[in-house]
Amino acid sequence: MSPRTIVFAAGGTAGHIEPALAVAKEWRRRFPSDECIFIGTQEGLENTLIPQSGFALKNITKVVMPRRLDLDLITFPLHIWKSVRQARRISRGASLIIGFGGYVSASAYLAGRQEKIPLVIHDSNAKIGWANRLGSYLTKNLAVSREVRDSRFSNATVTGLPLRADVQEAITQSESDWAGARLSAKKTMGWETAPHTLLILGGSQGSFWLNNEIASVLPQLQEMNISILHAVGAKNSLPASTGNYRAVSYIQDMASAYLAADLVISRSGAATCSEIEALGRFALFIPLSIGNGEQALNAKNLVDSSRATIVSQKSFSGQWLLSNLPALLAKVHSVPMNGLSDDRDAARKIANMMESAMKKEGM
Repeated sequence: MSPRTIVFAAGGTAGHIEPALAVAKEWRRRFPSDECIFIGTQEGLENTLIPQSGFALKNITKVVMPRRLDLDLITFPLHIWKSVRQARRISRGASLIIGFGGYVSASAYLAGRQEKIPLVIHDSNAKIGWANRLGSYLTKNLAVSREVRDSRFSNATVTGLPLRADVQEAITQSESDWAGARLSAKKTMGWETAPHTLLILGGSQGSFWLNNEIASVLPQLQEMNISILHAVGAKNSLPASTGNYRAVSYIQDMASAYLAADLVISRSGAATCSEIEALGRFALFIPLSIGNGEQALNAKNLVDSSRATIVSQKSFSGQWLLSNLPALLAKVHSVPMNGLSDDRDAARKIANMMESAMKKEGM
């Protein structure tokens, strides 16, 4: 078989990039001679995560869908035209384009249509974003992490969400002895003597608002004898780590952090929800208040299985956390030790779809 080029459209946040990387690694395992190229933008995390994983990255102009009547709406057609033209140059001659939503995907989909390249789309969120809704008119090769009841994705193949390699490996290593795996992770994190452990995440970019709320009650939290790991985000200032509180810009060993945590406080991005579902204990989700409302829906599986609760950003505050933390920590004891995951075969299923799409087009 002659080497082929596969184009991955995934950029912006880790929620788009990590699933795409998991699929790219599966594809590289199957077809090591194929070239996998990622399309991104200059501003996103792809500029760090993708080169670190050994894949080529080519950037195009970032295009944001205007949400109100202003100058951006007038200039949008020019920006999308420029971005599509750039994506066409990158994807010309490719055997397949696969997109995961986000800023670059709409341009990649339109470029693929113009270049007559087979297209596969995967959406990880419970509510489909505008780029993937657009793409659904250009292909029937649609996949979702969880069943979607509306839009053209209601007939999409349910594959699960491709997990990061460290989370996937942690599932395999933990499933024979979850209690032992959690104890080992606590030792790795230096938490083995802590009565309770708390992991605070603000999403791949961090949350300035959440960081401030935690800072406002940090002395009281420290008095509660809880070991706390707080990922503040690379773009936010790093607070001092004192006593039982440790602040980091980015957590390198996320699998151990999930396994060791009794309670996770987090945004509810699709990838984060799947990782917590796979390895976490109990979660308090504070959905991002902007976007198209998908974060409020992503945590449904965990809430339905009594492994999470949701509070709106409007209702949450540092004082709210102090008042409710004892009850949240009490729920940890009622949660089974094992993780839950329907996602371990997601990358394989999506790669199968990619092969099928190319065969249908004779590629």
